Amino acid sequence: MSIVRDAAAIAKGMSITLKEMFQPTEVENYPDGKGPMRGAQFQERFRGKHQLQRDENGLEKCVACFLCAAACPSNCIYIEAAENTAETRISSAERYAKVYNIDYNRCIFCGYCVEACPTDAITHGHGFELASLNATSLVMRKEDLLVSIKPLPAAANGMAESHV
Repeated sequence: MSIVRDAAAIAKGMSITLKEMFQPTEVENYPDGKGPMRGAQFQERFRGKHQLQRDENGLEKCVACFLCAAACPSNCIYIEAAENTAETRISSAERYAKVYNIDYNRCIFCGYCVEACPTDAITHGHGFELASLNATSLVMRKEDLLVSIKPLPAAANGMAESHV
């Protein structure tokens, strides 16, 4: 009886294989698609290259609390803190991260750093092309990770100038 059951299972599997063999091939249009993503589609929870966020005033959100580095199981985050002064404000808190490096040679994209951050300063972006033949280029510095400052809309600039 088991021989008949095994033969039936093999026949069922082969019928699925033969049916799929004549279906048209579906491919992702990643390398040749349009736009900056070139056809890539991301899921909502995709964990790509990290981003250091800014607040609504354009200041860095990172307050150099070292919680992300402490939570990292692969020890790939290196931070050096510095004090904000009255003349130069980098972040809204007392301290800021003078040096913030992530070594992508070691990062496992676990997301613990994102979860540990109390100010939501570090997030996962959608950068996914991180491969390199040079290991030193995989150490991302603060300048590489910071989100660029968004310019004010033209209407806001005109209103700011008219009130001055």
